[in-house]
Amino acid sequence: MSGFIFSPALNRTVPYDECTLKIYPVFFAQLPYAPNLAGNVLYLSIFAFCLALNLSLGFWYRTWGYLVGMSIGCLLEVLGYVGRIQTHHNPFPQNPFLLYLICVTIASIFFTAAIYVCLARMVVAFGERASYFRPRTYTFTFIISDFISLLLQAGGGTIVSMADNFSFENIGLHIMQAGLIFQVAALLFFIVLCIAFFWRCYAREDLLDERFELLRSTRRFKFFLLAQAIATIAILTRCAFRVAELSQGFKGHIWFDEVDYMVLEGAMVSIGIILLTIGHPGLNFQGRYREANFKLVVRKEQGRRSNAEK
Repeated sequence: MSGFIFSPALNRTVPYDECTLKIYPVFFAQLPYAPNLAGNVLYLSIFAFCLALNLSLGFWYRTWGYLVGMSIGCLLEVLGYVGRIQTHHNPFPQNPFLLYLICVTIASIFFTAAIYVCLARMVVAFGERASYFRPRTYTFTFIISDFISLLLQAGGGTIVSMADNFSFENIGLHIMQAGLIFQVAALLFFIVLCIAFFWRCYAREDLLDERFELLRSTRRFKFFLLAQAIATIAILTRCAFRVAELSQGFKGHIWFDEVDYMVLEGAMVSIGIILLTIGHPGLNFQGRYREANFKLVVRKEQGRRSNAEK
């Protein structure tokens, strides 16, 4: 990121880290407004509280995949909002800005990873025969897509942080945007597969697994499904917003509007995290989360037998 501003008064360039609001108006900062302190502290508190809850629930119920995704995602949100809060009094130093930009941008990847892990468990709970793919196929496919998205977004953020001119900075922004677009595409494909699976469950009740019939009928499990669905839509909305924001660069009108950010980034992610926390699979599978497990590696003979049954 270009780390200097030309000062007409001093007739020389000044590093961002030496700038203050006494010398330059906030318009010249990387983040062209002083972030609302109360709103950002509120979001920070929500993410920190959800981090503590997910650590506790994850270790208690041993939902390791979900624990990793939610905990890393919440931690990144906490770090990102620490950076935003630091820019409230002085928006010019680069380190707090980059901490915010990179951490908040990539955090949602880990939330979608947690959602993807849950889909495989849901397939087992409803019945693998009703699914077009094996549970492990969903997990591998979408975790790999998340990894690709993470590489693009983190790589783009690294380029932005190292850029010494606007051309190089724009390259980093475009790479970050590509990662977000890839994440949006993966989420849309995920939603299509979910709709297809649950429609088949509705249309072909004979394919459902009788072992989990009582679990599927409980309010807690139905709430879990609803929480997963709403959280997915909230995170998709957030990712679409970030694509639009980065497409205009750091001088676009969306980048200058904190209200848009607080609603379409902060609020959407908060809704998603809260629902994914209170809709925790350890709680809502009611002791049967481990029973709804699936094998990541299937022997060829078992695979042929499974296909023959279908």
